[in-house]
Order: sequence, then C-alpha cells, then structure tokens
Amino acid sequence: MKIKKDEGMSKEIQEFKTHSEKETFELGYRISQELKAGDTISLEGDLGTGKTALTKGIAAGLGISKPITSPTFTLVNSHAGRCVLHHFDVYRIDDSDELLEIGWEEYITDDAVCIVEWGDRILDILPENTIHIRLERDDKEADSRNIFIEREVL
Repeated sequence: MKIKKDEGMSKEIQEFKTHSEKETFELGYRISQELKAGDTISLEGDLGTGKTALTKGIAAGLGISKPITSPTFTLVNSHAGRCVLHHFDVYRIDDSDELLEIGWEEYITDDAVCIVEWGDRILDILPENTIHIRLERDDKEADSRNIFIEREVL
C-alpha cells in the first residue's frame, strides 16, 4: 500500500495491488471496516476490473450474507447488514436525471452506505465527500489489479 497526500486539495490516495478475485474481495472486506452509515463509494474502472468482487467483500464486512450481484438491469439492490447497503450499477444510465427520477436522493442518507458501480458517469450528483475507488488491470499480470482509493482528509 502506498499513501499519497495531495497538499492542495486535502485528499488522500491509497494504492493497493491485488493478484486475484479473492484478494480483491478481501480488500473490500478491509475497506468495509472503515465505513460508516452515510458513506458513498464510487467504483470506477473498465468492465471486468473487479468492481463487483470488491463490492462483495464490502458487503461481507458489513454483515450481509445474501449473495451480491451487480444490479445492471434493476439499477439498485438494497441489503440489510450492520447498516443498509444500497448497491447501484449505473452502466446503462445515459444521464444523471434518470437516477434523480427514481428517487436517488432517498438512497443517499445518513443511515446507509451507498456503492455506485460506474460512479464516474454521474459525478455531478455524487455527494461531495464520496470515496472514489479506481480499479485498473495490471498490464503485466492478467489477474492483478491496481486499486486506487481517493478520499477527503480531515
């Protein structure tokens, strides 16, 4: 893990490398231990980079035992654990207004964690303190991922 601080913007960027889907899941589990109700996570990266695997780990760490699948066609799945998890997949969204029409604001609450796969498609409506997680394939190792977590620092 590497930590970089952007002095001008008070953001912290952590860098991780995982070598398998299992390690990506485990990183998600570790991330969940730092989450609290009210947090929003934007997962960003190409198809097949591990966004859903990371979400499964986060869900497990939040005490959610039911299977987690990407809500590609339903837009959002909600799960109960130590706090509610709203899991969005906005891959098929053309415009942020589509989410506003289904009541986006009702999901962004202080009593739930929200994970938004493809969150970089709706940056204009994400909360200001959103945690951005970028997943990238490693060009040298097919199963490896470089994962960057950017968050506000107090």
